[in-house]
Amino acid sequence: MTDAFELLRGDGPYAPQAEKLMTYGQFVGSWDIDATWFTPSGETRRVTGQWHFAWVLGGRGVQDVLFASSHEPHQYGTTLRAYDPEQDVWHVTWMQPYGGEFDHLIGRQVGDRIVQEMLPAEGDERRRWSFTQITPSSFVWLGEVSNDGGATWFVEQRMRGTRRSGG
Repeated sequence: MTDAFELLRGDGPYAPQAEKLMTYGQFVGSWDIDATWFTPSGETRRVTGQWHFAWVLGGRGVQDVLFASSHEPHQYGTTLRAYDPEQDVWHVTWMQPYGGEFDHLIGRQVGDRIVQEMLPAEGDERRRWSFTQITPSSFVWLGEVSNDGGATWFVEQRMRGTRRSGG
């Protein structure tokens, strides 16, 4: 009998698509997170935590678990990212059942950023999350919102990730 979780795991990127798979594969491992949320009125909230990434689906996807260090049971989320070679994009699904968050995004490399945009966009509001300032040992994650169709963006969340292990 096959263990279903063995089928989920991946040992590394699927070889024929390895270069494209490293878009998110570069984050495989464990990271310490220092996160700050911002409001338009200038208030801030800071949290520390961990973010763990792993290869899944035979190396064709990357899954993560993100949580605050002071998390209550079940107050954490997971993202599954799978590469679509026909469209040359990543299908990204974030789930945090405790908070009722279920987001579907499209991810792609845009210059030196990895940008994930919310689908579908509703009205003039747009949301995007980006990995920026990426090095082998750190990155900055930005959560942004636009209320004018993408003409201007407000940073709602900024997380700095520092590699603990893996990679």
